[in-house]
Amino acid sequence: MDSTSRITNRYLVTGGCGFIGSHLVDALIEMGHQVIVIDDLSTGLRDNLNPAASLIVGDVTSYALIEETMRHVDGCFHLAAVASVEKATQEWVRCHTINQTATINIFQAASRQGRKIPVVYTSSAAVYGDCPELPISEAAPVNPLSAYGVDKLGCDQHGYVAWAIHRVPNVGVRPFNIYGPRQDPASPYSGVISIFADRMLRGDNVIIFGDGEQQRDFVYVTDAVKVFYTAMAHLEQRTLKGHEIFNICTGKATSINDLATNLASLTGYTEPLSHALPRHGDIRLSVGNPAKLLDLLGLKLSTGLRHGLTETLGALQKQPVLRVAA
Repeated sequence: MDSTSRITNRYLVTGGCGFIGSHLVDALIEMGHQVIVIDDLSTGLRDNLNPAASLIVGDVTSYALIEETMRHVDGCFHLAAVASVEKATQEWVRCHTINQTATINIFQAASRQGRKIPVVYTSSAAVYGDCPELPISEAAPVNPLSAYGVDKLGCDQHGYVAWAIHRVPNVGVRPFNIYGPRQDPASPYSGVISIFADRMLRGDNVIIFGDGEQQRDFVYVTDAVKVFYTAMAHLEQRTLKGHEIFNICTGKATSINDLATNLASLTGYTEPLSHALPRHGDIRLSVGNPAKLLDLLGLKLSTGLRHGLTETLGALQKQPVLRVAA
């Protein structure tokens, strides 16, 4: 699958009205593919969705819905999730059902169509916990520190089962810190970049938890979606077989202090930055190793942080932020 491909496929994208999912939908449609989206609109927004996509407002925990929809597609991108450590702690059972059981729904439905439908699903860098090995490769020890991370690790293990027992070819992707347009700073699932950017543009106080020397691997959203559709292409072409895991990362570390400095420079923000006590469970160092992306998918995620921040700020300034209730 690439932008010059003449083969038109129909894909299911769960969570396609969300931040990353809507960018993926745009990319697939630009390539000439047809897209069906399942989204319950709990955090995703209709306004995010490309009008060329078909939307089913529904719940990915409904197996009947997933199986019926899977009959009409050639591949599935599964992004629907409650991507919040705090929410997964507060609503443990409900979030487990969405974050892990729904993935099993996808795998089972993919296995029962008479043909094995390839699946690219979202795991998380949260499976690594506070990993002592930097940069973090896919072979690093896993030690999730939250129910969210445990559920995502469970998805990876079920991905192995999906191939080993049910012969469903699949790829799990583990995003590090994805940012870009459409990431709502008011959402409980939002990242530090959208929150800082929004507050600086408004002239509000910016709070850094801890000393600000925490390091993160920031990936611009259009780079991130390349991993999804490139992985699918390799599954379809059978250059990837079975079950694989890929980090979505750049390998470049940026401290929260440096991030804040860059954003302040771009926005003209001159207020002093505030510091608060570190948050419980906050991971100190989280930087991925992108070697496997290059070796097996031929991808190098190259959008520079400064350029990505400029694009993100431009999007925030062009339209009002659509607030999502917590």
